[in-house]
Amino acid sequence: MLHSTDNRVLIFFAPDITETNTVKRVQEFVDNGIAPVIFGFRRGRYNARYRPDCPYVLLGATHDARYWHRLRALVGAVPRLLANRHQLRAAAVFYARNIDQLALALLARRLFNPTVPVGYEVLDIQPPFVSRRWRAAVLRWFERWCLRRIRVLVVSSPAFYRNFYASRQGYAGEWFVLENKLHRSALTHRPPPVATPAPRPAGDYRWTVGYFGLIRGEETFALMLRLARRLRHRVLFRFGGIFTTVRETRFRAALDRQPNMVYDGEYANPEGLAALYGGVDFVWALDLENTADNSRWLLPNRFYEAGLFGVPCLAVRGFEFGNMLERTRIGWTFADPLEESLTNFFETLTAADYLQKRHRLAALPRSTFVADEDAAALCRILTGPQTDRMTVVYPTFPGRDHALARDAAYLRRRSL
Repeated sequence: MLHSTDNRVLIFFAPDITETNTVKRVQEFVDNGIAPVIFGFRRGRYNARYRPDCPYVLLGATHDARYWHRLRALVGAVPRLLANRHQLRAAAVFYARNIDQLALALLARRLFNPTVPVGYEVLDIQPPFVSRRWRAAVLRWFERWCLRRIRVLVVSSPAFYRNFYASRQGYAGEWFVLENKLHRSALTHRPPPVATPAPRPAGDYRWTVGYFGLIRGEETFALMLRLARRLRHRVLFRFGGIFTTVRETRFRAALDRQPNMVYDGEYANPEGLAALYGGVDFVWALDLENTADNSRWLLPNRFYEAGLFGVPCLAVRGFEFGNMLERTRIGWTFADPLEESLTNFFETLTAADYLQKRHRLAALPRSTFVADEDAAALCRILTGPQTDRMTVVYPTFPGRDHALARDAAYLRRRSL
């Protein structure tokens, strides 16, 4: 038990202690000399037997999208905070992912550690934050109240800051882009590069498209299903991961009728990535779930996984991720009508054009996909002196910024 302040201890308030991004962030903290202690919940959707390698305090169970249940779970977590107040008092940093965990972190700070800095991480802008309903207005007001009390806002895409936190929430504090890159442990599962990667037809199919991770978005799946029907003898669609906003019963029923759509089940991350990405020619990254906001702004996890294993992505033109692919010319983007654009693409793409993109993707530096320097910079911000109205900016990998991204001096700060 901790009784005095330890400048290496970070309390990580996590919505799901088994979730891949939580595990990855903990690894990054450890790599940079920080001793994390997880105060978190379980959601039970996968990895149910997982136990963190670092110390942790289980605060209860919760569920995706069941917000009233999550509110009750937060209230139920307060006695556990009280029971572990010595650890909370001794910590040097609090770090919270999502608004509910930030509320818990700010409560713990008020009760036990009033001067501790707080980092707030956002990986998605959820629909309740951008709705025009009164409940969303209350939620945004509450988040603005919380934002005034944090050290740094951490977002996975610069578009989240530009389009929501700066313009809509009026946030003018310190912020940092920490993309959904992989932990360096994923490198141990990457096969050695080959001199001439080639399209990898599967059986009688000309191309294979993979969709791995969180299987979400009924509109996304509906588009894939229509394409599978039209390209029945040309394209194979492979799925792997867990179901979120796609109904599993509908998904499985559709696949039973569609021989060129295959579900390979859940997989271990990062151990299972090489097998998944080694078996496909493209990765599907067209997210149509919230096209007015979150889907338009995000940079998807699967891009970094696919890129590490040399597989190019397919994306929506005009979205943040699509713009990134177009600037770097390492993937393909598609405009409305998407079904027609994609059908024409698969019917006309040549092996030479495919290989050209794949070679360009393979030439990118490791830092494009692995978060070593980015994570180190975040740790310096969390444990260093507080700045006044500063924005933390670093050049993301597209185009001319490749060399800067490899430099230790990639982190720049400028006044707002």
